[in-house]
Amino acid sequence: MQLFLSHIESPPGDLMLVSDAQHRLYALEFSDHRSRLHRGLRDRHGSAELIDAAAPASIADAMTRYFSGELNALDALPVVMTGSDLEEKVWAALRRIPAGTTTSYGKLAKALGFEDPRAAIDIGAANGANPIAIVVPCHRVIASNGELKGYAWGLQRKRWLLEHEKAIPATREVPQTATLPGF
Repeated sequence: MQLFLSHIESPPGDLMLVSDAQHRLYALEFSDHRSRLHRGLRDRHGSAELIDAAAPASIADAMTRYFSGELNALDALPVVMTGSDLEEKVWAALRRIPAGTTTSYGKLAKALGFEDPRAAIDIGAANGANPIAIVVPCHRVIASNGELKGYAWGLQRKRWLLEHEKAIPATREVPQTATLPGF
């Protein structure tokens, strides 16, 4: 199989995107996770030949629009999601979470028909195996108590994406030397 590797700059970090001749996304990883990209492609698609190429205009344009604030710009991008039955169900459900909102691992498990509360652990594992960052928005799944919890590409990126989508309030950095009232 022949796939194309492209590079795109983005505010939370440079991205590597893998697509086919029909401009379907197979993987979207942050550049500092190169080994994860190659391991995932090998595990899911065997020995794919990667050819360096410019990003397909449709994908590059959608990414630019998303990072410029058009949060639904990625919704129609075609993806190829190859994983276990559970992973594919979870990834499809992730694409239905609207921009600007979050859900919990437990709520996602219930929405997929799992009654056992421990199913949230399996949902979290499938979330973590997501090979298509941002477009398959696993960053929109948080802990039931509101904590961000894990994100394969780092919690700082998860926070940035959720703040960008206004799903959580922007953090306000308090200077180290600030005196807070009452302390």
